[in-house]
Amino acid sequence: MTTNEPVRRSDVAGAPVPGLFTLVLHTHLPWLAHHGRWPVGEEWLYQSWSAAYLPLVRVLRTLAAENRRHLLTLGMTPVVTAQLDDPYCLAGMHHWLANWRLRALEATTLPEPLRAFGLREQAEAEQALDDFSTLWAHGASPLLRELIDGDTIELLGGPLSHPFQPLLNPRLREFALREGLADATLRFAHTPSGIWAPECAYAPGMENDYAAAGVGHFMVDGPSLHGDTALGRPVASSNVVAFGRDLQVSYRVWSPKSGYPGHAAYRDFHTYDHTTGLKPSRVTGRNVPSEAKAPYEPQRADHAIDGHVADFVDVVRRRLVSESDRLGRPAHVIAAFDTELFGHWWHEGPVWLERVLRALPQAGVRIGTLADAIADGFVGSPVELPPSSWGSGKDWQVWAGEQVADMVQLNSEVVDTALTTVDKALGEIDGPPARNSVADQILRETLLTVSSDWPFMVSKDSAAEYARYRAHLHAHATREIADALASGRREHAQRLADGWNRADGLFGALDARRLPK
Repeated sequence: MTTNEPVRRSDVAGAPVPGLFTLVLHTHLPWLAHHGRWPVGEEWLYQSWSAAYLPLVRVLRTLAAENRRHLLTLGMTPVVTAQLDDPYCLAGMHHWLANWRLRALEATTLPEPLRAFGLREQAEAEQALDDFSTLWAHGASPLLRELIDGDTIELLGGPLSHPFQPLLNPRLREFALREGLADATLRFAHTPSGIWAPECAYAPGMENDYAAAGVGHFMVDGPSLHGDTALGRPVASSNVVAFGRDLQVSYRVWSPKSGYPGHAAYRDFHTYDHTTGLKPSRVTGRNVPSEAKAPYEPQRADHAIDGHVADFVDVVRRRLVSESDRLGRPAHVIAAFDTELFGHWWHEGPVWLERVLRALPQAGVRIGTLADAIADGFVGSPVELPPSSWGSGKDWQVWAGEQVADMVQLNSEVVDTALTTVDKALGEIDGPPARNSVADQILRETLLTVSSDWPFMVSKDSAAEYARYRAHLHAHATREIADALASGRREHAQRLADGWNRADGLFGALDARRLPK
């Protein structure tokens, strides 16, 4: 018997409450390898890897060793797993961790309080290096497969390159999804039965595409279900279940305006020591300028973690009780976040996760995965979903608004060029076509062009110049290869495809012959 067995209802603190709680984490970054280092580029990957992905795996392995199962549902986008398995990225990450240790060592030579902070950073860097050298030598896939095999987590997949699906040509949308699921099968020997739809974006009819691809459930934001997220809902006439994020619970941790990471005791994300590049300050106060931030105090932060664990457990218990009372049956509560919140943006997040995953069962809350929710009947009546996302306004404006209209047009033109060129290249051969690495690279660059990250970064004015550069770079690569092929310069097209593949060689199993007709 595990610590997550079904429980009976009671409103007494610590006694069992009805229903099921699910934590869903969405792990995503764009393709960053070979595309710049600082301030945006590979540094973003290595920071997230060291601060979020390494600690998360450590937490899950620790809890799995305690015979805890069905802890959370983990979404891994193919573009992230591609980087976490890539030899170039693995070497770069090892160098980055070693540099972190050197920067921490430098801090130990500086006056207090930087010296004490440097000693703690050095210990963290040493642990990360030891973990990485011992466990990560062959990438993330073996580690994640072990967690999946052991029923520690449920895996969610997704389409290649994280495109905003409602705006994507249906042929490329189907191709990206099917290839994304196949990519997960190759890496983990598991084909995900559920996905985290990029940006939780939905357009009516997409449930039919999901059903055809073998996807049984997917995530949307709470407002897509009109705020009633207490049960999964089959979409329209399909058997595909939409699960909605409970904003009342999720926003307790992190919202656009508030949440635990903004507590005065926690490490401040934005304040750097410019000598070492470390972050030695605590938040101190919402309106306190960086130069006036107080030094970070681990004991103060640790006390805040315990308080926020207790608060979250109380919020989940109350929500399960109230939603079960409203429904007249046990309810399902889902809290969902970007994985990178835990460690990268919120330094104390991984410790909070470990403690909360222990505290919830102790408090009488059953925790389980989205697959558990379906198996145990936490599914209600069918629902019609509106066009939606989890972006600002809960609609498509971040990815389709006036601010990014030029990018929407760029995507449309590039996709049309790619599909036309690939169709012609594969249709010119009598009989079944052979594998065509030029056509493969055209689709690879096209998928990178339509990544949802680029319009998001422009709309949010977050490294917007870099985002536009990346979108246009991959569009240029697509057009350059396609133009050479269309004009009959096949050898030149091959050289171009090979050259771009040296920078963008992710998804090696991508096969243009599987593009839907």
